[in-house]
Amino acid sequence: MPSLPPAQTPLYNHPLTAIEAWLAVLGAVQQPGRPCFWRLRHGGWSADLELGVEEITVVWQAGSRSDGATALARRQFPYGLSRADVEAAILAGP
Repeated sequence: MPSLPPAQTPLYNHPLTAIEAWLAVLGAVQQPGRPCFWRLRHGGWSADLELGVEEITVVWQAGSRSDGATALARRQFPYGLSRADVEAAILAGP
């Protein structure tokens, strides 16, 4: 596993292999045949992460609403944010 830059380093200063290693450490699993897509399961919610050109897009799914639909929240985090800030936002959940 590649070593990670300090947590306060913006993600744009991380090599792709370090970003992938970081996501794996968080417990995310890369989706087969879709190298830019990752899935993270965490307690009562899960998140789909997409590594885009300029940002990481996160779509959280949490529990079921009373009408049976899954509640969703979607956010985009630019690579100019630090790894620590993006990690805290992702793990905070929906």
